[in-house]
Amino acid sequence: MFKLEDFEYRDKTVFLRVDINSPVKDGRIISDARFRAVLPTVLYLLEHGAKVIIGTHQSKPYKEDYITTEQHAEVLSRLLGQEVEYVEDIFGKYARERIRALKPGKALMLENLRFAAEDVLYRPIEECERTFFVRKLSPLIDYVVNDAFAAAHRSQPSLVGFARLKPMIMGFLMEREVKALTRAYETDERPKVYVLGGAKVKDSLRVAENVLRSGKADTILTGGLVGHVFTLAKGFHLGDATLEFMEKKGLLELVDWAERILDEFYPHIRTPVDFAVDYNGERVEVDLLSEEKWLFDRYPILDIGSRTVEKYREILMDAKIIVANGPMGVFERDEFAVGTVGVFRAIGASEAFSVVGGGHSIASIYQHNIKGISHVSTGGGAMLSFFAGERLPVLEAFRESYEKFRARKKK
Repeated sequence: MFKLEDFEYRDKTVFLRVDINSPVKDGRIISDARFRAVLPTVLYLLEHGAKVIIGTHQSKPYKEDYITTEQHAEVLSRLLGQEVEYVEDIFGKYARERIRALKPGKALMLENLRFAAEDVLYRPIEECERTFFVRKLSPLIDYVVNDAFAAAHRSQPSLVGFARLKPMIMGFLMEREVKALTRAYETDERPKVYVLGGAKVKDSLRVAENVLRSGKADTILTGGLVGHVFTLAKGFHLGDATLEFMEKKGLLELVDWAERILDEFYPHIRTPVDFAVDYNGERVEVDLLSEEKWLFDRYPILDIGSRTVEKYREILMDAKIIVANGPMGVFERDEFAVGTVGVFRAIGASEAFSVVGGGHSIASIYQHNIKGISHVSTGGGAMLSFFAGERLPVLEAFRESYEKFRARKKK
């Protein structure tokens, strides 16, 4: 795959695809974490005299955080210390005029790419190439730099459509992500421990199945709704309150799948031995086999318990490789962040090479100032797809672009 250092950028027009899709509250962006992650790539291009066209999506149609990229341009301008022009267009006449007028060392921000219907659907690279998005912008572009690892599992025009028309180059964030995830997945260092939590149960089951069958994992620790599904698959009762919630989310239908995985790999999959519920406004921990488990019928489970955290900690401290995605419970409530924070602190304290991803995981790491994690991934769904052994369209597009344009590399 091409790296940033492979080309000269002075007076060249670069389409930089990033993923700075950010949390929004009351119409305002409330975190600049993803902006900071792509900053080194933006700075490198500007300092090397490129004319930079920045493209990102923000949320999905009809959602509350589906906003224009005007604020994104403002945040990036503040971080860079120079203006990033907001262009209220994507590939129309006005956007093309502003791109042509761009000076070396300057940047503009296109409108929310999901305002273009073509960039919402997933399509093969051949179809992406034929979109108006690609056909209108391609004549104005010399290079494409893709730093949107969090969207690497999607095949959309802005992500893969230029790859066979122009050299497509990894940004620094993309390069760092691919290197870290590949090391965690491919290395022979042992033991390898995966921590699967959160609410993306289907994705986590695919990861568990793949890494166990391919011998890429020795132990899987579970929590959150993933832990609930595996606990039910082991034959334990989690109480009516939790079952009701899981039924509404369509998660009970996944228990049979979890059972099949357990039939094959039972000793390798660990589930919580105790849980925490909200009893009269207080955190109360209940052992799965204790007489107090009647509380589960009245109160939904909100976290793993302290005994589980300690058991998981012992396993994590002996690991050489750790991959974690998703929280252990409802970490947004301080009293139920005990499991998530305890497990993530253990990962940080371990001498293992560790990769942690998922939006909620990242939020918890920053919120609680957890140190020592080797690589915090910006990709939730993309990271899960990678460890599930699935093809990532953006990575495939990088390879196709390299094969076509490698003769143009800087010597």
